Order: sequence, then C-alpha cells, then structure tokens
Amino acid sequence: MFRAFRAEVADALTAGLESLELPTGDLGVEEPPEDLDATLASSVAFRLAGELETAPPQAAAELAAAIEPADYEYIGAVTTKGPYINFQTTDRYRQETVEAAHAADYGRLDDREESVVVEHTSANPTGPVHVGRARNPILGDAVANTLDMAGYDVERHYYVNDAGRQMAVFTWAYEKFDESDLDSEPARDRAEYDLVRYYRKGNSFLEDADDDAVDDAEDEIATIMQGLEAGDEDTYDRVGEVVDTVLGGMKGCLARLPAEFDEFVKETRFMRDGSTDDVAARLKDSEYAVYDEEAWQLELDAFDIDKNLVFLRSDETSLYTTRDLAHHEWKFDNFDRAVTVLGEDHKLQARQLQATLEILGNDPDRLDDVIYSYVNLPEGKMSTRRGTGVMLDDLLDEAIDRAREEVEDRLDDRIRDDELDEEDIERIAHQVGIGAVRYDIVSKQPTKGITFKWEEALDFEAQSAPYVQYVHARCCGILAEAEGEPTIDDVDIEALSTPEEAALIDAIARFPAVIEDAADELTPHRVATYTREIADAFNAFYRSCPVLSADTEATRRSRLALVAAAKHTVANALTVLGVEAPDSM
Repeated sequence: MFRAFRAEVADALTAGLESLELPTGDLGVEEPPEDLDATLASSVAFRLAGELETAPPQAAAELAAAIEPADYEYIGAVTTKGPYINFQTTDRYRQETVEAAHAADYGRLDDREESVVVEHTSANPTGPVHVGRARNPILGDAVANTLDMAGYDVERHYYVNDAGRQMAVFTWAYEKFDESDLDSEPARDRAEYDLVRYYRKGNSFLEDADDDAVDDAEDEIATIMQGLEAGDEDTYDRVGEVVDTVLGGMKGCLARLPAEFDEFVKETRFMRDGSTDDVAARLKDSEYAVYDEEAWQLELDAFDIDKNLVFLRSDETSLYTTRDLAHHEWKFDNFDRAVTVLGEDHKLQARQLQATLEILGNDPDRLDDVIYSYVNLPEGKMSTRRGTGVMLDDLLDEAIDRAREEVEDRLDDRIRDDELDEEDIERIAHQVGIGAVRYDIVSKQPTKGITFKWEEALDFEAQSAPYVQYVHARCCGILAEAEGEPTIDDVDIEALSTPEEAALIDAIARFPAVIEDAADELTPHRVATYTREIADAFNAFYRSCPVLSADTEATRRSRLALVAAAKHTVANALTVLGVEAPDSM
C-alpha cells in the first residue's frame, strides 16, 4: 500500500503545482521529521518560496489548499506544519495493508520480465573459505534474494578461477608431494581441508628450497599453465581433479550459510570455446591497444584510469582479465543485466573491466558492481596462505555453540508453555547462531568495514538477528494459543485505533517499498534496517495492546489478524536476508 500511497502523493503534488502554474520538477517527497504526524511529507515549499515570493510556510499552505484529498484512495488529510506539507493515510489504506500482508508471499513484487545474473563468492579453489571473505557469499546471496523478491528472474553464479597460476601451483604440489611430506593433519574431515595442505606445502617449497629446485618447479608450473592455454585435455583433467575436489568441499561450507548457486562457471570454459582469443584479437585492433614492456596493454586514460590493463603476454597467452572479459560478454548474451559482488581490493579491476567492455562494444550500464569491505575478528586480519586464518566453518561452529548457550540460559524465562527437547534446542541454536552471523554482516553498509563482535551479534535484547527472530517466534506463539487462524475477514480497522497499532500497520505497509528500493540500489542492508524497525513497532504493540485478552471480540480478532500480518512480513524480510524465522525460541 505504501508504494501506491507514495505514487498518489506524487500525483497530488503534481496536480496541485500545475493548478498554480508552478514547475513540477522536484516534488521533495520524503520521510517526515519525527515530530510530524504524517506518513509522507513534502519539502517542496522551500523551492516554491522564491516562485511565489513568500515564506516557505505560506507557500506550503497555498499548495496544500490546492490539493483535494477526496480525489485519492489512500490520502486522508493534507496538512502543513511550518514549511512541510504532510500527507496522512486513510482507513482504507490501513485495512488493505493488513489484508495484503496475510498473503504468504507478501512483499513480492510483480514480475519485471528482466533477467539478472548475480555473481558472488567466486573464491579461488585453493582451500577453505575464511572469515575475511565471508561477506561475499552472505552479501551476494542477500542481493540475489532481494532482486528475486523484487520480481527479477535471478540466477546465482560462482565464477571458478581454474586457469591461473595458483591452480597450476596447486596441481604441481598435489602431484609432487605425498601425505608423508605434509606438516599436519587436516583441520576438518572435508576435502578442501585435506588438499589445502598440499597447496601450503608447495608455496613454502617455492619460498624455501634451493634455486635449482625452485627453477625446476617453476618450469613444471609453467608447463601446466601453457597446457591449459593450448587446450591440452590431459592438463585440463589434471587441474580439474584438484579444482573439483577442493570446490566440492567449499560447497559444503557455503551450504551451511546457506549460499546456493545455479551454476559454477569455469574460467577455462572461455579458453576452450575460443572466446578469450576473440576478445584478445579485438582488443589488439582497438585504438587503445599498445605493446609495451613485453605485453599487450590498453591505455585507459580516456576513461580517467591511470593504470593500463594488460590483456595478453608476449607469448600470446591470456590473463585472468582477458578471460573475465569473455565471461562478461557471455553474461550479456544470456542475461539482461549482470551484478558482481567484489571485495574492495578489486575496485580498480572493476573500473578497468567496465571501460574495456565499452571498448569491445558492450553497454557497461548493464553491469553493476557491489563493492564491500572485509570482515575482521577482534584479533585482527586473517590469512590463509600460511594456514593461520580463521575459517568460516570455525565462525559458524562458534556461533551455534554460543547460540545454544543463550537458548539454554533463557529456557526458564520463556513465556510459552511448549516444551523444547534437545532436538528443538539444537534446531534453534542453528537458526539463531547462523542467522546472527548473516544478519550482523549483511546489516552493515557494504563499504564499511566490519569487526565481528559476538556480544552484539547474539544480543537477544538489542537490534540483532535474535531480536528480530524473537518477534517472529512471539507472533507464532500468540497465534498458536488462539482458537483458529485469523483471516482477512477478521480485520475491522476501526478496532485497531491505538497509536501502537497504527505504527505497526504503517511499518507493515512499507515492506514492499523497502524491497523495491533495496533492489533498485542493490542495498540489502536496508532490509535489515527495516526488520529492526518493524520489530520495534511490534514490540511496542505487544506491550500496549493485549491480543488474546482484548476488551472486545472484534478487537481480539483484529489484533490477531494484525499479528498474522506482522508474522508474514517479518518472516519474508528475514528470508530476503537469508536468516531463518524460528517458530519458537
């Protein structure tokens, strides 16, 4: 309803301005200041004061008088306070909001008939996923969920770097060393923890061995890279065995979040089908191409990029960037839009990619990047090369353990009289623990760095995942105690007349607009902010408005219907964030 109300406000302002023969370019529609009793406000009077040669409050009053609320379905009163024009909603707006939110898919927007591929995570298959990179799958999954909820046809892709030097080193090390050569046992019984030991052993060998041994090793590594470039099937099979084994283990970790993918797109695909060679040839023919320092490069000064892009070595072998260009052209051939989630250390490469795609004749506006800063633990930054980092599996295990302790500590304080057995406690611990990690990470603006703090992420009383999850559980508890599920026929908006009820209805009404705005701006953290707002609104309602013991049957039924509407809204908002909504806590 809020989206329709917002559109009516824009129409009303436009009609009012036209009737006064005033320009309609900037309507100034915004969230009202806290002291204004309105759902939306307009600051257009600041702009009109000069046109009307009067003070902003007088300009606001003149425009408000030119608007007829009766012409609109959802605009109730139009008032002014100082320079602001304030728009209030009607009973019909509130009634239809509660009714709409009874739909299980409330918040889902109409099909936009536009396909979007979201590429995220894409961590090199060299070992376990570590905490520093955990923001990518969590943020990427939330971006994809938001777009899906907003009506886009979404596919989730993981781009597998299986052709670079790292994989050549990994393959060489896996074939060269035996189990007896390794320094430790696997940290976990999963493939990536087993094989990463070979990768670490190979890197330490290349750093510490004598020069002749290192030269021999580098020759073998170069042979693997050349075999990939030449399309040698045996080399593909050798590297593929390592890549697929490690990636299989990484999938197990990502499934715990969960972060699921529609396709794992391999880099070598674009070497084998000739598209990388095609890209390189077209770039060599472009006006931006130069041969310098024994490599083909693009000069990108015309795009305000100082650093050249190297796209072909002197021996005519391609680079990761060349293959990624072919990858992106493939995306454009198959999808209307492409979104890539990238760490902040890829900002330059992202700009170079956009510029080069334009040089190749593509529309770079079809590609959006979501850039994020990394996650730290209080102990400091993490690294995987020497095996000293904190793995994502470790963080999730710790989250579940801490959540289990919190749930067990709170058992005696539970209001609901349902019994929780050990299986229930374990289920809730997983829902709350993993939800806390996801929520804490996705709730921050992507460009801001995160230092993950347990006491904040798992605080049931503060604005965290458990705080919001508990609202859903409380809704479920109230509805379970009622006799029969409420329906839209139970809604009598006149029985929902308290300020707390009105505030909760207003919060529910905004959810589809939050989805729309978050999808348009690729900012799922807005959905997290919204969940805290609706949780606050519900808790204020719960404290002030008895549901099961309401004064009248009409009020009881209407409040139960409002609880059901809030339950659906909170559940769907949490789902967009990838956070489970427990029925009981």
